[in-house]
Amino acid sequence: QVRLVESGGGLVQPGGSLRISCAASESGFGIAVMGWYRQAPGKQRELVATMSIIRSTNYADSVKGRFTISRDNAKNTVYLQMNNLEPEDTALYFCTARYHNRDYWGQGTQVTVSA
Repeated sequence: QVRLVESGGGLVQPGGSLRISCAASESGFGIAVMGWYRQAPGKQRELVATMSIIRSTNYADSVKGRFTISRDNAKNTVYLQMNNLEPEDTALYFCTARYHNRDYWGQGTQVTVSA
């Protein structure tokens, strides 16, 4: 069982930046993939970005060039640096981790982009 706790969400103006974090209860060195999904009201959950244990990354086209995922295995933590935020990025952001071939999810952190 892996517990994931997100933090760092909030309200930001369009064009602003925000970094969200997710701490895992298990060693980062044992987690094959860590990443972020998001879900806006009335929409399906969608991929934002993932990073494997060997640091290969996968980004949604809508965030390429604006968002950067990173992970610190020693701290069991994955980060998402979000720059040049747009109102369309407003959503509940969920952390995910693949550990021993099972996927685990956090409770989510709200990111709201509004003037």
